[in-house]
Amino acid sequence: MEEILPGGNMGGAIRVGDTVRRAAAGWNPTVQRLLGHLHDRGLTGVPRPLGTDEYGRDRVSYLPGVVPRYPLPAWVWSREVLTDAGAYLSHLHQASLGFDVSDAVWQSAVRQPVEVICHNDFAPYNMVFTDRRLSGVIDWDTASPGPRSWDLAYLAYRLVPLADPSTRDAIDSDLGERARRLRLLCAAYGSHLAPADILPVAVARLHDLATFTEARADRGQETVRSHVGLYRRDAAWIIRYADGLCQKSF
Repeated sequence: MEEILPGGNMGGAIRVGDTVRRAAAGWNPTVQRLLGHLHDRGLTGVPRPLGTDEYGRDRVSYLPGVVPRYPLPAWVWSREVLTDAGAYLSHLHQASLGFDVSDAVWQSAVRQPVEVICHNDFAPYNMVFTDRRLSGVIDWDTASPGPRSWDLAYLAYRLVPLADPSTRDAIDSDLGERARRLRLLCAAYGSHLAPADILPVAVARLHDLATFTEARADRGQETVRSHVGLYRRDAAWIIRYADGLCQKSF
């Protein structure tokens, strides 16, 4: 029995028993190899690559657990989830080192400087939780090589959040709390990256996302057009409050 899985604006995932299937695409073999590499490097909570099914669809294992959807439940905004996510992203990036990119085909653009393989959509709606703790990450189709900050900035956008308070997907918190959460996230990730490094990348990421989303809308997906202005408004908010978000005195 097939079950269409909810979530995200890209869609296309179908659950069949303990597997997830997606329509065949040119990047599937690369993503399958990447998942195998991550498993070999000891990263837990990653779907297992299972090749293709009898219809040629991409096939991976299903990860049981809770995948939160917007509006996010209150527990997703806990500091435990924030630090779990930062630490997991760091482990993900570390496990991706050494992946053979020869003849790789990626759905998303390769971004410089290439440091790791980015998930490129590392956000609560792609996280799997068990007993309200992060236990896995799904939807790897948009993975591609890039800098660590590209993934961390998007996670910060979604989970700090780095968003205009009028954005319906953001938690109601003041600038001081957001500055504290941004510092906590960077510390949990555990690299040299600091809030001042993340904020300009988040702005670039949001403008890139706005351009991508506008192109989708122009191709007929009108339901996403409202997101274009939202991303640009959130980018403007980050620029306006960047100094406050970098303050350590809060």
